[in-house]
Amino acid sequence: MNALKVAFFLVWPATAQWINLPTPGIPRMPGGKPDLRAPAPKTSGGKPDFSGMWVPRDERPCDPKIGLFQCSELPITPQLGNFAINLKGGIPYQPWAAELVKNRAKDVGYIDPHTFCMPPNYPRAWAFPETQKIFQMPTQLVILHEFNASYRQIFFDGRKLPEDMTPTWSGYSVAHWEGATLVVESAGYRDDSWLDTSGNFFSSQARVTERIRRPNFGSLDIDVTIDDPKVFTKTWTVELHLKPMADTEMIEYMCQDNNKDVQHFVR
Repeated sequence: MNALKVAFFLVWPATAQWINLPTPGIPRMPGGKPDLRAPAPKTSGGKPDFSGMWVPRDERPCDPKIGLFQCSELPITPQLGNFAINLKGGIPYQPWAAELVKNRAKDVGYIDPHTFCMPPNYPRAWAFPETQKIFQMPTQLVILHEFNASYRQIFFDGRKLPEDMTPTWSGYSVAHWEGATLVVESAGYRDDSWLDTSGNFFSSQARVTERIRRPNFGSLDIDVTIDDPKVFTKTWTVELHLKPMADTEMIEYMCQDNNKDVQHFVR
């Protein structure tokens, strides 16, 4: 079983959502479907409102020749397997880091922290098929992630990153507005942070900048820039895209590693 199949196995229960639960207050077309091209909602302060439920959006045109996931209704995107798949020239690893990723290749499906029910660390979590629900308030974003009832907080109340940060799965995040873009700066990650199911990674020295935009109702665009001189020879940036989920609701998805008998997966 390869890494993508393992990932699919772990996220499949997340597709079982509430059915026929109309979302109030969203723009709709005459037939009742959400109008994805409608203007993005705004807060009372005039900023884009990112609130809502989101899943990854595949930018490729549907081509059945590509495989099972690409034309399915599941939010499976190439970034799940390779976070930097669209990065020209590939990830600029230091030689030791490139060798580490190479050596992981045959075992990624069995050593991936997420396979053992570890939390969906950001920025990797942006590419996960599970649903995320954003609540936007005047001074922070709260992101609920349905995998193991996880959460993330992004503060834009003027605070700075802590001087002494206990390493966490998604780091500590502070932000500020640049026009209609929320610029999020994060640090304080764990050393075992993965970026995808291929074993790409960064270290506890990483500084991650996410530039979040909502150009219309149906799009959440995120530019992720990673700066980690311990692991990479230079900073690098990738683009991620999400789409809203409407007329449904989140439901918990609990992963229990005792029920994931990974050592008996068929290779």
